[in-house]
Amino acid sequence: MFEKTLNDLVTGIRTHKRDTARFISQNIAEIKSELRSPDFFTKSNALQKLTFLQMMGYTMSWATFAAVEVMSSPRFALKRVGYLAACQGLDQPDRSPVVLLTTNLLKKELRGAAMIGGGSSGETIYHAGLAINCLSNIVTEDLGREL
Repeated sequence: MFEKTLNDLVTGIRTHKRDTARFISQNIAEIKSELRSPDFFTKSNALQKLTFLQMMGYTMSWATFAAVEVMSSPRFALKRVGYLAACQGLDQPDRSPVVLLTTNLLKKELRGAAMIGGGSSGETIYHAGLAINCLSNIVTEDLGREL
C-alpha cells in the first residue's frame, strides 16, 4: 500500500483549493486505515499528517491511542512523532483515559535516563526529554500522583 507523506498532503491541499474539504476528508479516511497498520513507520507517517491537519483546525483526539503506540517505539525519530501527536491530540487530558496508559511509559523513559551511564544506549536522555515535554502538556492530578 502506498502511503502519502506529509509533503504530499500539503501539496494536495494547495492544489485542491476548490474542494479542499473533500480532499482532506479522503485523506483522513486513508489516515484511519494507516493507523490500523502494525508498522510503526506507517503509523508515524499517519500521525505526522494528523498533527498538520490538527493545526488546520481538524480534531485528532480519536487517534490518541495510536500516538501512545508510536510513543513506545524503540526508534527516536518515530517516538518523537508519537510524543508530539500525544501533546496535540490530548487537548482535554483530564477527560481522556489514554493519559492513564502513558503512566508506565513515562516512568520507563524517566527511569532510563536516571540510570548511571544512561542505560543501554546514549539516546535515553533524549527519550527522557521527550517524556518531560509531553508530561508538561498532558499532566493531570492523577498522573502527577502516579509519577
